[in-house]
Amino acid sequence: MKGRVEGKIALVTGGAQGLGRAIALKLAEHGAKIAVSDINKGGADETASLINTQYPNKAAAWRHDVTSEQDWQSVLAAVSGHYGGLHVLVNNAGIGGGSTVTETPYELFKKVQTVDVDSVFLGCKYAIPLMAKTVKDTNLGGSIVNISSIAGIIAAANQVSYNAAKAAVLHLSKSVALHCAKQQTGIRCNSVHPVFIKTPILDPLVERFGAEEAYAKLGRQIPLGHIGEPDDIAYAVLYLASDESKMVTGAELKVDGGISAM
Repeated sequence: MKGRVEGKIALVTGGAQGLGRAIALKLAEHGAKIAVSDINKGGADETASLINTQYPNKAAAWRHDVTSEQDWQSVLAAVSGHYGGLHVLVNNAGIGGGSTVTETPYELFKKVQTVDVDSVFLGCKYAIPLMAKTVKDTNLGGSIVNISSIAGIIAAANQVSYNAAKAAVLHLSKSVALHCAKQQTGIRCNSVHPVFIKTPILDPLVERFGAEEAYAKLGRQIPLGHIGEPDDIAYAVLYLASDESKMVTGAELKVDGGISAM
């Protein structure tokens, strides 16, 4: 089924590779115009080019430091100028890092919170007014999708920074959802919680064990017996971005192969 987000304008952060690229491509496939942003402008340009090759004039790219308040304001103004508004914001940009609470340097802990949490706050803060106006003008629903992680629900001893950041995204999303509902903006907000996915974030493990063994080791932790593909997350975002999910807000969508049910 095509056209599930037909006519919508979507901004995907961290769109240079991995989940961001898969999400941008999937939304474009189903009719959205895509703004790809990333601190890696070359990678963002490549994603936009991949989209435009398949769906001409559907994508444009911007350099975007998601920890910068000024960058958020500038990029949103540029997207509005280029496309005329914004219906969908996918806060995908993020990093990992750190180990246990005693071994993680404070500076690294703060960096992970800044990239993974502050960026989501800034994106929501500055996108909501633009989105609310676009929703009103076009009569198409608005949606914020924040990419958290199953690590925001299930803790691990050696992921203190990432656990804290992704758990914060979960509740930040709920607060934003309630605000948007109370203000009758026409915008919903939800979080997505992936388990291990075949993206560059797994590269260190792949380099250590080789792809087959690395993916197998991770898959043994998951009830379904295997890790996920980027499109598994892209389809989840597509559902939340579309008006098919018009009664879904303040929810967390786990794409975790059953690991959180254990």
